Amino acid sequence: MSSKKNSSSKIDPEQRELIERAQERARQKRGLYQHFIVFLIGAVVLILLNVIFEIGQNIKPFGIDWFVWAIIFWGIILLAHIFNVFVTKKFLGKDWENKQVDRLVAQQQRRIEELQRKVEKEHPLPKKQEPFIPPVKEDRRIDPDSSINS
Repeated sequence: MSSKKNSSSKIDPEQRELIERAQERARQKRGLYQHFIVFLIGAVVLILLNVIFEIGQNIKPFGIDWFVWAIIFWGIILLAHIFNVFVTKKFLGKDWENKQVDRLVAQQQRRIEELQRKVEKEHPLPKKQEPFIPPVKEDRRIDPDSSINS
């Protein structure tokens, strides 16, 4: 048990990230293959229910047996899963997300620098050797003999 802890501490963060991404992709593909196997078994069960056990033989939307519609619908869901694993997750996965985050952070930093230059130009700070003298306001002297609320 301690050998696992020692060996895992020797892996640098980049290698760990690569390993975690590879494990995530392997889990995605395993889930897809499991979905495909369940699809095949489910399609056979649906066909058996209709043909051998005669369940729903009179149900034929648009002249096609109900189990065909069920298999087609399930096949569309399986195709969406395949598309998600091999297209979306591959091209729009962690690498794409990291590039987008880096791009947005750089864009925000440019905007902050631009705003900072604008503020420095419009409201420059006093130089260090010059003492700060606040702007002169209207000189209103307080009359000690006057009432407070007047």
